[in-house]
Amino acid sequence: MRGGLGECLCRRSVDRKNKYMITPKAPRLHACAAVLLAASLAACSPEKSAPAGAGAPPPAEVGVVTVTPQVVGLAVELPGRLEATRVAQVRARVAGILQKRIFKEGSDVKAGQGLFQIDAAPFQAAYESAQAVLARAKANLVQSTAQVDRFKPLLQANAISRQDFDNAVAAQKLAEADVQAGKAAVETARINLGYATVTSPIAGRIGRSLVTEGALVGQGEATQLAVVQQIDPMYVNFTQSATDLLRLRKAVESGAFKRAGTDGASVRVALEDGSVYKLPGKLLFSDLSVDPTSGQIMLRAEIPNPQGLLLPGLYVRVRLEQAQAQAGIVVPQQAVQRGSTGDSVMVVGGDGKVTPRQVTIGRSVDGQWVVLDGLKAGEMVMADGFQKLRGDAPVKPVPWKPAAESAPAAAASAAPAGSAASGT
Repeated sequence: MRGGLGECLCRRSVDRKNKYMITPKAPRLHACAAVLLAASLAACSPEKSAPAGAGAPPPAEVGVVTVTPQVVGLAVELPGRLEATRVAQVRARVAGILQKRIFKEGSDVKAGQGLFQIDAAPFQAAYESAQAVLARAKANLVQSTAQVDRFKPLLQANAISRQDFDNAVAAQKLAEADVQAGKAAVETARINLGYATVTSPIAGRIGRSLVTEGALVGQGEATQLAVVQQIDPMYVNFTQSATDLLRLRKAVESGAFKRAGTDGASVRVALEDGSVYKLPGKLLFSDLSVDPTSGQIMLRAEIPNPQGLLLPGLYVRVRLEQAQAQAGIVVPQQAVQRGSTGDSVMVVGGDGKVTPRQVTIGRSVDGQWVVLDGLKAGEMVMADGFQKLRGDAPVKPVPWKPAAESAPAAAASAAPAGSAASGT
């Protein structure tokens, strides 16, 4: 035991004194240490190190519109109703039995076109009777005239009395009056005979028939048979606040705005489905008085309707352009953030920094807001990419394109890829 313990202690002391004496396992440990040292040096070398700032992302791209003053029409959208320019009620002007209807319901008719036929036999008989009475009156006139002609020389020769001559002249005048009465009776009978055929008083579109064959019409009153409406052009009646109208007129007089057009304000009609009628109209007049209960002024515009698309009584939205701003500024509606404290937009500066800006918004024009105050020409307003903002980090402004314009471009860029995929 002592020999073994002493031998071990001697070996340890020899190892401590001899720095270069190693055990047989030492070469393996030194080899591993050399490999780890080489890997550490390779990782720390300048050629293999990552560039500084590699963790910072590039500036986010946001869509912007550049503020450009332009002529902007100031339009207001108001509710209105369409109305036919002319409406005629077709009525029976003589009494009789309706024999037949000679038009197609819902079709276009011309002025003077026959619509209904009333039994004309009684009126034909009355016409012929009036002609007979007229013929008798004419015969009496011929006889009385001849008698007066015969009495003239006899009166000069004192062969007849003055009383007889005066009686002959009176009979002649009475015969002439009978002839005039007879002519009037014939004309009346002819008119009534013509009324047996009921015609359209105006050109337009006729609706449904209000009576059927065999009905007694015109007995005691002029029976309504149908309605004809002229729908080209059409009237649209709408109202506007008297306060807004007076404010707009003052702005035009002060020179802030310019009156739209020389022939009256431009009018466009939006239908119930949201589509805009393709043909513009014109403002005809505005009422002279204000409704005391609502404070509104009645206005009327005329809309062309050659294809008959617009119908009387249809509810529409009237877009009325009454003035123009010569240096107006418009921005997309999505660029404006509206709130209870006011309206604001995000303006991108030259350094890429985004700052909010309070603006004054006017009316909407073709899907854009008219900015009355708060922006200057040349400034860039964000219209897209709000979700990419990260605090005060700068952004990269790019021209904003509406969805309607970007969709065809995206489809065109995707088409070659799709064709290549189909060909492989």
